[in-house]
Amino acid sequence: MTTGARLGAVCLVAALLSGCATASPGSSTTPTGPVTASANPNTPALVAQRAAAGLPDCDVPSVDVATVPEGLPRVVLPCLGSDRAVDLSRLRGPLVVNLWASWCDPCKAEAPILAAFAARASGKVAVLGIDYDDPDPGAAIRFAEVSGWRYPQLVDGTALLRSRLTLPGIPVTLLVAADGRVVYRVTGGVASVDALAAAVQERLGVSV
Repeated sequence: MTTGARLGAVCLVAALLSGCATASPGSSTTPTGPVTASANPNTPALVAQRAAAGLPDCDVPSVDVATVPEGLPRVVLPCLGSDRAVDLSRLRGPLVVNLWASWCDPCKAEAPILAAFAARASGKVAVLGIDYDDPDPGAAIRFAEVSGWRYPQLVDGTALLRSRLTLPGIPVTLLVAADGRVVYRVTGGVASVDALAAAVQERLGVSV
């Protein structure tokens, strides 16, 4: 199954590392239309850096779907690995979404676990990263490259998701069901590949 297909289709039962704190949530007013984040600064240096890093593209789902009340918010985020953008509300599971930043120590600790899980779950469960509230896109690209992440990464550089997902800190991992509902979340680092696989089986009904 291709990355685009998995994104269009796509209880962590574990000990957790403490999350990185973020600023206080802003207004929780729900917008009537999709909110679009600022595009990545596509300077020649950054374009060359992401190409050298081999970051994957983010294929936009091709079929319009209704927003799910318990689903991801109507926020359009740019891709870290290309010039595309993705409306989160159009994503469907089985999908694992991980919010991270290059400055977050627990994110660094869980990074190899996520890479190993994505390889193990390939073709069954999609994995999507979101670089959250990260001031340096170059550092984010280096982080994703060193982490060995071969799944798509979006960018929320201005923390649009802070209020829309009520984020107390990062890392945060969300499990998204086939109908688009966010069925589970955890704030803190993922302890192991097996723990994440167990949560996916329990919450999403997929064995990996």
